[in-house]
Amino acid sequence: MIPLSVLDLAPVTEGASVGDALRNSLALARHAEALGYRRFWLAEHHNMPGIASAATAVVIAHIAAGTQRIRVGSGGVMLPNHAPLVVAEQFGTLEALHPGRVDLGLGRAPGTDPRTMRALRRDLVAGPQHADTFPRDVLELQRYFRDGAGPAVRAVPGEGLRVPIWLLGSSLYSAELAGKLGLPFAFASHFAPDLLMQALSVYRRVFAPSEQLDAPYAMVATNIIAADSDAEAERLASSLMQAFIRLRRGQPGKLPPPVHDVAAVLSAAELAGMRRLLSRSFIGSRDTVATGLHALIAETGADEVIVGGQIFDHDARLRSYELVASIAD
Repeated sequence: MIPLSVLDLAPVTEGASVGDALRNSLALARHAEALGYRRFWLAEHHNMPGIASAATAVVIAHIAAGTQRIRVGSGGVMLPNHAPLVVAEQFGTLEALHPGRVDLGLGRAPGTDPRTMRALRRDLVAGPQHADTFPRDVLELQRYFRDGAGPAVRAVPGEGLRVPIWLLGSSLYSAELAGKLGLPFAFASHFAPDLLMQALSVYRRVFAPSEQLDAPYAMVATNIIAADSDAEAERLASSLMQAFIRLRRGQPGKLPPPVHDVAAVLSAAELAGMRRLLSRSFIGSRDTVATGLHALIAETGADEVIVGGQIFDHDARLRSYELVASIAD
């Protein structure tokens, strides 16, 4: 079985606080470490009441300090929101504190809305000009991590530290860039499944070996919600479905509790849309999930799978990751 990792959004559930969410994330990371997961990544989102990982580097520090072996990192930092020097300094600091355990996954999207982008003081707007800065920013960030990056501007901490850089994406753009730069690539099929196979094909076709990586390394992201029965997993998954639909309605909020009949709270069109969006995700008992996960690995030739899964009840979330880990035994 290939390695499995965890993608955590630090979900803030209805009736709970951000502090509760961050404490639960640490508990999940410790659980994942004990179960043998390879990485624990957190994602940057802004202006989202249901996600507590906006200050991604700070939350990574929290997780790294509370664990011992599992790799910790970003899935990802949205590079358009930050000066590359600041990212190099932040992740250089993390690497200095936790040597050999830090990953830096980079995304090209802002992870938020245009008004919040302006509030981030990056003076960027969505569109072609915004997109064109990404390759240049990735190269600048790589330079800061090299020894002797330059006498004028140096990343301290950061310079000379080997922090692995990943590119993340939900389209062909990042797949091609990751291949050309010789970087590992993670595809976001947990929310954008349609282009998965095409993106992996592009990445592998254009891959050029680099100082960081000799051969292509592809990670596939999926949502998995596992429980002791298919029916219970479907009930738990209704929280994720409701959260997605509320976001699409322009009503983002905290992660809602599950319902027994999700069709009673979503329209037929919304439910059909959710089924399409989750077409590369797996919901069910251990056996149901195992069948789907093995098929995904066989189809994609993935080198690693990173597992997301927003579940309202913390104990049920721990149980879900326990069931998934047992598939790899």
